Formats: sequence, structure tokens, C-alpha cells
Amino acid sequence: MHDLACVVHLHSLYSDGTGTVPEIARAARRARADVVLLTDHDTLEAKHRGEEGWYDDVLVLVGEEVSPRRRNHYLAFGLDEKIDHKGLDGAGICRAVQDAGGFGFAAHPFSQGSPRFERAPGMPFEALDCEELHGIELWSFVNDTAERAASIAEIARFVLTPSRAIAHPPERNMRGWDELCRARRVVAIGGLDAHQFGKRVGPFVPLRVMSYRRSFRQIRTHVLCEGAPTRELGHDREQVYDALRTGRCYIAVDAIAPARGFAFEADDLAMGAEAPADRRTLRTRAPLPARLRLLRDGREVAAAEGEALEQEVEEPGVYRVEAHRNARGRERTWILSNPIYLR
Repeated sequence: MHDLACVVHLHSLYSDGTGTVPEIARAARRARADVVLLTDHDTLEAKHRGEEGWYDDVLVLVGEEVSPRRRNHYLAFGLDEKIDHKGLDGAGICRAVQDAGGFGFAAHPFSQGSPRFERAPGMPFEALDCEELHGIELWSFVNDTAERAASIAEIARFVLTPSRAIAHPPERNMRGWDELCRARRVVAIGGLDAHQFGKRVGPFVPLRVMSYRRSFRQIRTHVLCEGAPTRELGHDREQVYDALRTGRCYIAVDAIAPARGFAFEADDLAMGAEAPADRRTLRTRAPLPARLRLLRDGREVAAAEGEALEQEVEEPGVYRVEAHRNARGRERTWILSNPIYLR
């Protein structure tokens, strides 16, 4: 498998970001990301203007954040035209994306708003039981971190030193995802909700907060493609989308340590696969030493310190892996796998 590091859920000048598509691609290259998955609000303008494609060593793919007011935002990919969400609830949006030939992920689905700041209400996704829901944004860099901030000082620390502010995904997100996966396959991705807040003056952004480059070093979704990119847009786009559709991907905080090379498999089954329960050997490999945890239905069944964890299992369940490393004075979540489903 060929591992590509993707930055997902971000906005350009075509909605409420401050960067052009070439500027965003340049920031991704400097942050050593391979793929940008652009999701401007309610528009595919970048695609219609022919800006999807390769920029040096960075592939830019254009999706859409379907964005009803205050809830049911959906990161949709594989579309040729934007989704008209007028009058649609969350389930209706999922169906509309599927009917248009696309697939998608509920954005910040477990959002509850800030308990400290009344003007920051939650933006949840209200149809997580919808059969057409493909997956969820399990860990949202800006949304999840900001909602947990208890003071202006904590918000300032997050803005100034974001890599120190994030440690683990919210427990409610993990519990909710585990519950969904017990019923059916639900692919998880990590997103940024990056805007590069600031003021643009002509071709420059002299004042910027949380630049694209800084955000792109944080939570990423690594996709495992069956082959290396060919630099032919249609082929490479389908490789990335196929990995996302099938769950052959994992979430990583590359600011903690480079995650490329992580693997989780069960004999001939890759991440995201579903098969009858049987005696199988689950194998995990990390590129650097970490505290590795194997979980079944959200509960730890094995653990190891180092670069590998191997466990024979035969009970039915949804098996996934977490990797934790010490960074900046405390243990942090480094990698979250997608599951292998043994039914």
C-alpha cells in the first residue's frame, strides 16, 4: 500500500477562507502533506474553474461542505455539481449526495458548543443513524479543541501554540463512533476545519491567525492506496477516494511524530474490511515506538509498548488500534486506525 497524508476539511477564498487554491497547495507542500481535500461551503467553484489537480508534489481534490445553518454539515466528495440542501435534513443530505454519485462524512458530528461561551453553539449532525451516511469526521481540530476551551486564555494558547493544545479526541466522539460501528461500517476521518483566519489585502494576507501551513501539521487522514500516484488526475483521485470509501485509512497527529508506515491488518484483511468472525491474527505496526492498544467494541483487549502488536482473536467484534506517544510533557493520541469488522 502507498501511504498518502491528506489534509481534510478546509476552506479557501471561494467561501470563508483567506487563501487561494495555489497558496493552499503551497502551504501543504511546506507542511509535507501529499493531498489537499478542499471543502468550501456550498460550492465546487474551485473544480469548475479547473483548479483541481497537481501542484508540484501536492494533489488538490475538490469536495464541498454542504452547510445548512448551524447543523448537519456534510463533507461531500465525488460530486460534479453542488448539493442543493434547501429543505433537507441530515438524512436527506446523505441521500442527495449518494444519489449524485458521491460519498461523504458528517462534519464535527458530536459538536455540543462551548459550555463557557454562549455565542459558540454546537453544530452537530443529527442523522448519524442514516443508512446512506458513509462516515464521520471523528476528530475535528478546530471544532473539538475550541469547544473544550474553558477560558479566553485557553483559546489564546490554542491559537498561539496549537500543537500543545490537542492531546486526545473527545471521549464522547470515541464512544459515539464505537456505538455506530457495532451496527454497521462507519469510516472515520480526521479533519481540520482550517480557514487561516485573517485579513487579505490584494495578493497578500499580512495578518493571519492559524495559518494553513501550521494547521496542516496537525490532524491528518492517511489513505492507503493500492499504488503510487501516476500524476493523472482521474486515476489518482479515484485511488484516494477508494481508500476513503472503504476505510483503508487512519487518523494521525503528524505534529507529534511522522506516522507514515503505520499498518493494521488481519491476515488478508485490510483496515475497513468486514468478514465473518474466525480465528485470525491481528497485526499492528508503527513507524516509531508507542503505547499500542487493541480495542474490541471500544474496550481494550491487548496492549504493548514498542513498534508492533500481534494478537490472535476469534470473538466477533469491531477491532481497532490506538497508538499513544509522549510529547510536550504528556501522553497524547498519535494514531487512530479504522476498524476491522469481524461479525
